Amino acid sequence: MDLYHIWCNLKPGVSDADFADNVERYLGELRRAGRIAGFRLTRRKLGLGPAHLGEFHIAVEVLDLAQLESAFRDVSKRSGPVEELHAAVNQLARDLTFALYRDFPDPHRDRGDEKF
Repeated sequence: MDLYHIWCNLKPGVSDADFADNVERYLGELRRAGRIAGFRLTRRKLGLGPAHLGEFHIAVEVLDLAQLESAFRDVSKRSGPVEELHAAVNQLARDLTFALYRDFPDPHRDRGDEKF
């Protein structure tokens, strides 16, 4: 499983509940279409966390890079219903930071007697 991480803050005046609803609609649609395996939206608690990362964190789960590329291809068309859902989230967020991680150790890794 690969994890595409997104951290962000909300633009001034944006409702946190509206943001959460729009993330659910957008990523829920990508999940229903098989473009992603799942997602979570979380919010910083008690102000704990690095200042350069946003208050909100979205972790998007994909089976592999091929599934992530398929999702990016679908979203990057910038047209149709998926773009409307994407824009509804994107227009609310600022200060975005992205990262890509994978489960470790890799399930296909030949570990033998090796320690990781």
